[in-house]
Amino acid sequence: MDHIVTLDSRQAAALQAIADKFIAQHKGDAVKALKEMIVLNGHLQERLDAMEGARRATR
Repeated sequence: MDHIVTLDSRQAAALQAIADKFIAQHKGDAVKALKEMIVLNGHLQERLDAMEGARRATR
């Protein structure tokens, strides 16, 4: 991990609510929800890497 994020109590509560909702969408299966989140994050990371590569190429 390159970056550690520290949340205040308000941010932590908001994140918990989102996590609860995401798990509920997966019928309470936290492992299934986590697997989907890993896949989604992988896709987002690929897009960010591509954007960073394009930005470096234009410099």
